[in-house]
Amino acid sequence: MPRMSQDLLDEFLQQPHVGVIATLRQDGRPYTVPVWWLWHEEAIWLIGTTTRVWCKQLKRDPRVSLCIEAGAPTPGHVGIDGTAEAKELPDFDIWPIARLLSEKFVGRGDPANAEAVDKFYDNMLTEPRMLFRVEPEVWRAIDMSVYEGKRADREYQAEKKAETRT
Repeated sequence: MPRMSQDLLDEFLQQPHVGVIATLRQDGRPYTVPVWWLWHEEAIWLIGTTTRVWCKQLKRDPRVSLCIEAGAPTPGHVGIDGTAEAKELPDFDIWPIARLLSEKFVGRGDPANAEAVDKFYDNMLTEPRMLFRVEPEVWRAIDMSVYEGKRADREYQAEKKAETRT
């Protein structure tokens, strides 16, 4: 499987692709939800409100997986497993990271979106927000621009081709 080069991974992690996290319910079943995320200071940052199910689940059981998949502009798949560390006011100033997340997903690198970023961020300030810092323990990063399938699939296809030749 073609792994993503470090340069490509760095580029991919700056792009505003929605991710999907998996947390664990009390009975152990997985729970998935789309999230905004930020790669910053060698960690993944997630933001939510204190009342969201996934936030409550991460506070109870901090094991988490994040899946990010994109077709453009950098086709790839990144999967991260780690342990989430809750960051809450007043012990931790969540707002600088919240601002960066707003700029990434609302601003999308376009100065013309500055007013929309300000409006979104101002609304965030009115909600009971919290952050989670996830230091990746396991990485899966695949360059989909050169992906040729899993080894078992390629071997199966090669066998079928060989059978049709005989």
